[in-house]
Amino acid sequence: MLVLALLATAYALGSLSGSLLLGRLRGIDIRRQGSGNAGGTNALRTQGWKFALGTVVVDVGKGVLAVWLALRFGAGVSWLPYAAAAAAVLGHVWPVFHGFRGGKGAATLLGALLLAWPWAVAVMLGTWLVVLVIGGYVGLATILAAFALLPFALIEGAPAERLVFAAFAALFILYTHRSNVARLRAGTESRFERVRLFARRRGAA
Repeated sequence: MLVLALLATAYALGSLSGSLLLGRLRGIDIRRQGSGNAGGTNALRTQGWKFALGTVVVDVGKGVLAVWLALRFGAGVSWLPYAAAAAAVLGHVWPVFHGFRGGKGAATLLGALLLAWPWAVAVMLGTWLVVLVIGGYVGLATILAAFALLPFALIEGAPAERLVFAAFAALFILYTHRSNVARLRAGTESRFERVRLFARRRGAA
């Protein structure tokens, strides 16, 4: 019963969407603006960096809290922190408090990993930054950052529960970013040109 309660709590925490909660203070629903996504990237594009920062803080924080509760009260069950992380991510994508229409889960995943698997955060952020600087595509950078978890888990000889979670994270982030993949294939995905350092250097040359 305790395990189920912790997983339900993790899902409930995940359902507290940063952009939607902050949007209520402004009298807006960010899902009706921009890409229609309730995540940090759409928040930045439609509401500015302060709103986006608040969104990310909430979404990362709830992932941290979900895993902390699992570690603190989970009686040493080795797989429970990863299950709680997954539950929080699922709650973010399908939030019970917001009509089951949320974000794509990357920030909450990152927050959960801060406690469940700290070194993986460095791997994800490093991969994300490299791909973003080269290509300028946020969605692609996020997908590849999630997929970097699996080879990292294999290299470090991770236990089974961590391998399963790495596979889940990679496939789930790919699923939630399927619209980005479709736009990439169609050539209509938007870029953050300001972060493409190599493109700017070639242009200057």
